[in-house]
Amino acid sequence: MAKYDYFVIDIGSTYTKLRLFKDCRLVATAQAPTTIENVYKGITLGKTKICAATGDTSIDACHVLATSSAAGGLRMVAMGYMARVTAKAAKEVAMNAGARVLEIVSQEDPPEYRVEILKEINPDIILLAGGTDGGDESSIIENAKLILESGIKAVVIIAGNINSQSEVAGILHDGGVAYERVPNIMPTIHELRVREAREAIHQEFIRQITKAPGLAPLKQEITTDKIIPTPGAVLMGAELLAKGVYDEKGLGDLVLVDLGGATTDVHSVLPSLEKLADEEKGLIVANEKQVAYRTVEGNLGMRVSAQGILDVVGSKGLLKKRNIDDKSVEREVTQYVRFLEKNPGHLPKNEREKLFDELLAETAIEVALKRHAGFITQEFDPIMGTVPGMPIGRDLRKVKYIIGVGGFFVHNKLSDAQKRIENAIKKPEFSLLPENPEILIDQNYLLYAAGAISQIDREYAFTLLKNYFGI
Repeated sequence: MAKYDYFVIDIGSTYTKLRLFKDCRLVATAQAPTTIENVYKGITLGKTKICAATGDTSIDACHVLATSSAAGGLRMVAMGYMARVTAKAAKEVAMNAGARVLEIVSQEDPPEYRVEILKEINPDIILLAGGTDGGDESSIIENAKLILESGIKAVVIIAGNINSQSEVAGILHDGGVAYERVPNIMPTIHELRVREAREAIHQEFIRQITKAPGLAPLKQEITTDKIIPTPGAVLMGAELLAKGVYDEKGLGDLVLVDLGGATTDVHSVLPSLEKLADEEKGLIVANEKQVAYRTVEGNLGMRVSAQGILDVVGSKGLLKKRNIDDKSVEREVTQYVRFLEKNPGHLPKNEREKLFDELLAETAIEVALKRHAGFITQEFDPIMGTVPGMPIGRDLRKVKYIIGVGGFFVHNKLSDAQKRIENAIKKPEFSLLPENPEILIDQNYLLYAAGAISQIDREYAFTLLKNYFGI
């Protein structure tokens, strides 16, 4: 029986995916329905398929890793000093860390309002930010006291002004509230430091998901103490591909488009910005000079949120992409979208449905990318200091690669999948979209596995991705 390097399991909300690797290459894949009542049943079925593909009686791997998106995100409230700054920091920390930011409160909100929000949401976790290092200390201390007043039992991540953290920890300790201290997520107005706070959220995610029925056997099998949130693993893979490893350069600037049934996520990694001085980066609340930036379009999806795509462009606008001007077809595509929202597992049964899916995909990608990217201003604004022709926001024009991820890309031919992205960016209008990118498609859904492997061996994961994409 062969000895493999890595065996990576992803427990999704619909499907459980398994990937087996040896010598930095994919050996076998399998997929099975996720069995929510006992997730290990789906894992077992997937293992059976892997063994059938390899001819082994069991799977013997040096490392067994796991990711999951099946448990749903942790409910999180962010508390800070300034709403706009706290919102930016909280979203960056929570994104892909297994958390959903349900509310952001700041010093601008009355204390009684903050307490009421905590009571109503009853979050699993509170991100307690506020003050750059050496800056304001009063807000984070006041918020710690308000957490005690609310009486909730959330885990608090203390991630604000380093000078005030000791006092905040004392307040929470005396009040019997669980907490963890991490470095300030915003040590200066130019810098976000999110890795440690994300790791703390990961740990809480693990504590929650391991309560799921059937996960006890998996916990005994994995060779690490982590079950990583799947979106985080995907983006760790993308960032590794962009930045490379210590002795080998990555691909450079890239954009990842994750086209899902409920959301369309866009993540851009621009290593070219890493060497900018603080004054060149500008304030942290601006996104255009941050190395990594992610947006989530929660109303744009191929199935559960298909109606959101029509809401943006209308059935007429959707069909215009193929020069179709027919009221009956408009009604037909509207009915199809309604059907999809009620039947999210549906795959196209004929050429008409395939066409509708292509149009939905192109539109979701186009809208999500244009919302993510900056634009060329068309008017004078003396207050903002802008003139016509000036680029504003995140400039993606020189991005070298776009990577497509998601079920739509998996279930279509490579050329068809690439064509959808090509069509989505061919009319940028005033948006600062990539101009001549190479389009890569993750057809075997390996980025999540590479991201998980990178936590053990970055060089192995990087070589795996290079072999996979042929670069």
